Amino acid sequence: MPHDMRNLSVEQLKQLADELRSETIDAVSTTGGHLGASLGVVELTVALHAVFDTPDDRVIWDVGHQAYPHKILTGRRERIRTLRQPGGLSGFTRRSESEYDPFGAAHSSTSISAGLGMAVAHHLRAEEDPSYRERNVIAVIGDGSISAGMAYEAMNNASHCGPGAERLIVVLNDNEMSIAPPVGAMSNYLSRLMSSRKFLSLRELAAKMAKRLPGRLERTAKKADEYARGIMTGGTLFEELGFYYVGPVDGHDMNQLVHILRNLRDAEDVGPVLLHVITEKGHGYRPAESAGDKYHAVSKFNVVTGEQKKGPSGPPSYTSVFAKELVRQAATDDRIVTITAAMPSGTGLDKFAKAYPDRFFDVGIAEQHAVTFAAGMATEGLRPFCAIYSSFLQRAYDQVMHDVVLQNLPVRFAIDRAGLVGADGATHAGSFDIAYLGCLPGITLMAPSTELELLHMTSTAIAFDEGPLGLRYPRGAGLGLDLPEAGQILEIGRGRIVREMARQSGPEQGGIAILSLGPRLADALKAADMLAAQGLSPTVADARFAKPIDTALVEQLARNHAVLITIEEGSVGGFASFVMTHLAKTGLLDRVRFRPMTLPDRFIDH
Repeated sequence: MPHDMRNLSVEQLKQLADELRSETIDAVSTTGGHLGASLGVVELTVALHAVFDTPDDRVIWDVGHQAYPHKILTGRRERIRTLRQPGGLSGFTRRSESEYDPFGAAHSSTSISAGLGMAVAHHLRAEEDPSYRERNVIAVIGDGSISAGMAYEAMNNASHCGPGAERLIVVLNDNEMSIAPPVGAMSNYLSRLMSSRKFLSLRELAAKMAKRLPGRLERTAKKADEYARGIMTGGTLFEELGFYYVGPVDGHDMNQLVHILRNLRDAEDVGPVLLHVITEKGHGYRPAESAGDKYHAVSKFNVVTGEQKKGPSGPPSYTSVFAKELVRQAATDDRIVTITAAMPSGTGLDKFAKAYPDRFFDVGIAEQHAVTFAAGMATEGLRPFCAIYSSFLQRAYDQVMHDVVLQNLPVRFAIDRAGLVGADGATHAGSFDIAYLGCLPGITLMAPSTELELLHMTSTAIAFDEGPLGLRYPRGAGLGLDLPEAGQILEIGRGRIVREMARQSGPEQGGIAILSLGPRLADALKAADMLAAQGLSPTVADARFAKPIDTALVEQLARNHAVLITIEEGSVGGFASFVMTHLAKTGLLDRVRFRPMTLPDRFIDH
């Protein structure tokens, strides 16, 4: 536990880090997960818990991909091999899991805002209760996450937030070398110097002397101090945002980390601090260090060789079917452009990028910008596809509504990972997109039941220039259906009957109709087979469209059957609500027994 680490020497902390790295590798080899990021912060994790009084001092891990070593050190070692398993540890930080997890995370760029809120709250509580000790708050954020607008909003606010913000320390975990030059002895020396009490005391004395100067000279002196440190360290941007910048520091040098963190812990009145550490994803495990993706996300693997276990080969994924058709049609339609928010591989657009690099745009972790960027393209006659995971599209909801739908712009949203996503849990589940998009006037929403339907819907989306369109499809492989070379354009708002009701021999002479939206159609057909074995052979229909719903099909099913069941892999308030509203408006709800099947009204972990 962290309290046991605070009397250890630096050499002992190094040994602990080596053991922690080995344990992390062994655990993830049996569960799979985000290994590379976790290996990159082993030394930083040990140093933070050794220097700060956690859990009273708060350590927030942005996103949480890198939190596995943190979990092992904070009383969860015995359960670490349940990581991302049903009933096991979350793959991210979670408040309900441990007092050492002060803030839940899984989406990026939230740590600085949350940390600033905690720091200010501690100050306000301390003012009311003299016995309450103000806490240090440390937000660890990666160089990718800090590029998002929310992180800069938080940093901009921190310097103007008033008392309490000075206890905020932002640790920039730079593992892509995208911001700073390589770390060397001089850089480490300067970082220790600028975080030391002697330097800070001298700086405070200079600041007090400067206050006695006329206003213009005082401001000039302050600028000179910031400029001098910016020249030495490259921290000018963060200084302009009001942070006291220290770094860059070698994030794998335990001696440097411990000394600098102690200096920052004991510093007073320097304002919010940004400590810039340079780390390497996959550090200390040769297979990860040499891999192109640094073992960012891995399946189960052999610890000795690093070879990942491959599942049996199967049908192509929904994502690959979408991407392949997009690439094919882009050859003859130069209006097709694609946008993703830091997920080119996950959305399949890496294939499009290779074929048409000038028409592919990875905007980074910036979903809001991605949507409005696509809207701007649509105004000029292009056919933009904005490919974003369902759970991440939530972050750009106002842009979808205000910038796209309100103006009826033909932006195509390729909504990947719609529905449940397995081990990544509630934070990544695409449970709500039908509900939060379906309530917007004028949007078209499609959901394929098979990879063949997705092929047709991709072609339909390309040809649809009448307004905004959402195409939601799940994670994982299709059913293995034969696919034609090209997709067909579907009629908007028109579903299909897949299986017609047979003559009923049971008590329900009126019959049963099952109206399915999306890939649960296969389950609906299995259920129909089970009912047929009991003398009930229901009609099964594929809705295809969540909006506009096929009103003629809904009315036909309601009039010709005693029971109408809808099935969707989405939350309450989605497709079933649209069907039920239409039935109520037409009076058909009075004559048919309607039963919706949706996801339960709770967050689903696995």
